Amino acid sequence: MIDKLNIQPVFSVPIIEATYSNHEQLNPKLRQIFLKAEKEKEKFGNKEEYVQKNENVFESRFDLFSWNNPEISSLRDFCWASLYQAIGKLNNYDLKTLEKLHMASSSWFHVTKKGGFFGVHNHANSAWSGVYCVDEGDQDDESIGSGLLSFLSPNMATTSYVDMSCSNLSSQYSRGNLQFKLKPGQLIMFPSWLLHEVKPYFGTRERITVAFNAWFKYSGEIKNR
Repeated sequence: MIDKLNIQPVFSVPIIEATYSNHEQLNPKLRQIFLKAEKEKEKFGNKEEYVQKNENVFESRFDLFSWNNPEISSLRDFCWASLYQAIGKLNNYDLKTLEKLHMASSSWFHVTKKGGFFGVHNHANSAWSGVYCVDEGDQDDESIGSGLLSFLSPNMATTSYVDMSCSNLSSQYSRGNLQFKLKPGQLIMFPSWLLHEVKPYFGTRERITVAFNAWFKYSGEIKNR
């Protein structure tokens, strides 16, 4: 007889979701700013492309959160507050410890038009990455998967053999990819090593997102656990 059967979730990947509470007022202003900047490609465009995409995606240079603009500053403060809160929860850090974590970052925006996509990639030399939805664009009924932010399961190698004993694993044990149809005001944060892509977008209105990478130096005493 089995006395006790214990199943533990291990090697989990944290995906963090947050929502900007006043996005109905903020996002239309951000949309105007980004569409205006998108027209000045020589001034605001990223000239060093690292990720596979096509001409239907505009990517800005990587200094967005340093722009002198109150709406962009508000978004930056929301992103950093959300990230620090998540780091604190995940690492069991108190406020004094978090105050000794000093961030460096890069940040940018994307304007995606019909047919635009981003290939599979991750973000090297960073600890955490995030995507904020300014405008989800629009979609017709035939393009349900249009513009999905798709995270590739790091357990893909386990699909080398699948039968009914392991084909319907639930929750954190699943081998399937995780996909988000982003909504305005939604922020998704994740470890930068996690592979992801943006599926081709088929809407007619511009799909607009903001992205960032962050990495940290710690000025306190490091204690072994």
